[in-house]
Amino acid sequence: MSQNKAKTGILLVNLGTPDSTATGDVRKYLREFLMDGRVIDFPFIPRWMLVNLIIAPFRAPKSAGEYRKLWTERGSPLLFHTQDLKEKLLPLIDHSKYQLEIAMRYQSPGIEEGLKALNKANVKEIVVLPLFPQYASATNGSVIDRVMELARTWQIIPNIRFISNFVDHPLFLEAWAELGKEMMADQEYDRFLFSYHGLPERQIRKGSVDGYCRLGDCCAHYTKKNQFCYRAQCFHTTRLIAEKLQLPQEKVVTCFQSRLGKDPWIKPYTEDLIREMAADGIKKVLVFSPAFVADCLETTVEVGEEYKEQFIEQGGERWDLVPSLNSRDTWVHCVKDLVTSEP
Repeated sequence: MSQNKAKTGILLVNLGTPDSTATGDVRKYLREFLMDGRVIDFPFIPRWMLVNLIIAPFRAPKSAGEYRKLWTERGSPLLFHTQDLKEKLLPLIDHSKYQLEIAMRYQSPGIEEGLKALNKANVKEIVVLPLFPQYASATNGSVIDRVMELARTWQIIPNIRFISNFVDHPLFLEAWAELGKEMMADQEYDRFLFSYHGLPERQIRKGSVDGYCRLGDCCAHYTKKNQFCYRAQCFHTTRLIAEKLQLPQEKVVTCFQSRLGKDPWIKPYTEDLIREMAADGIKKVLVFSPAFVADCLETTVEVGEEYKEQFIEQGGERWDLVPSLNSRDTWVHCVKDLVTSEP
């Protein structure tokens, strides 16, 4: 390939993380994250008051303590697992054809930094992969929104292609199945819990096509009308992974975690199911978190520690968390296929 031939730029984008566990850095991260109008979809003034006068001042010290449980010598797992993903992906791609960058939607390294590097390289096309398997306006939509906001200021805008979700990519499913098989190799479980990050119900309704969404059994089938419904995609992900693992249908449960505020969020809630399982005499539970591709606060601490403590306190005996995909080889090959294959 000619050295003068323009490359394709690849931008992998994860959620983001505070720069440190200091309360000030956590507060800064929370403000940027929660002031995103796609995350808290209120008008600007009430959103500003909620975030800057209530959530950030009072939640930051507690969140800083939670991040300290998570932090390692390498720093934030979400960040270094994304860096590891890049390092393992680099040898698999043709450097004469592609330039690879990573970014975080919030804090650093930022999307602006990644796009500047690709723009400086005069790439002919940019492929943007938000590292969120299921599309949601608050995650994938926010990344797409930010990329377009920045790119529209350029004099020359190359082709930009967004990968909006990858819930049914064979290698994504295979990577989770591999992890599940490893956990199940020498242990039997009474339930298989698939816990996804929650969203306010109003955000699901906003994206409903022709009034299709009922926040109920409409998610039992994945169709063209609910293909971008976050809740439907989560149930679809559960079904596909469970099929690969040949899990008994009656032992598989999909639920949603991480509620914030008093408005109703999509159900069933993970915490409610913990109580129900304990009351029903369920003793051993294996938990998957397929909304996340890297270990983070919501998986390691919330699911792996807090929910485990609740389950054991209520009579459960075993609560095991399947680790995230991180930089697992099958997942790396999945990302390669996503960003280098023709649409």
